[in-house]
Amino acid sequence: MSSSRTQKLLKKILPRDVKISIKAAQDIKAENIVVLALHELSSFTDYFIVMHGNSGKQNIALCNNIERELRNIKVKPLSVEGRQHAEWVLMDYGNFIIHIFTPDMRQYYALEKLWGDAPKLAYCE
Repeated sequence: MSSSRTQKLLKKILPRDVKISIKAAQDIKAENIVVLALHELSSFTDYFIVMHGNSGKQNIALCNNIERELRNIKVKPLSVEGRQHAEWVLMDYGNFIIHIFTPDMRQYYALEKLWGDAPKLAYCE
């Protein structure tokens, strides 16, 4: 299956709360949003949503907007870590985990490479 076709298929099957998270991040201008489908590779979550903002303030705004939009549909995080320094904010929703990085931290931790076997869906809109 072609990469483009795989991405279209993944977009269709993503859970509603994952799609809402992505839209909330796009509204605050998150950059290079990538969804890693981990359900076949991991026992602790089904998806990673990885993105970055250009500053700690933008990362906090991303976190707050995602949290607000999900709260509107009665979805609350199990935990949120890293909000204080905002270089890497981790939002754990159980079946998906959102990682909001600064560009330097994203490059340093390289989650997309670490989980390189996972099907990847890029949101570059």
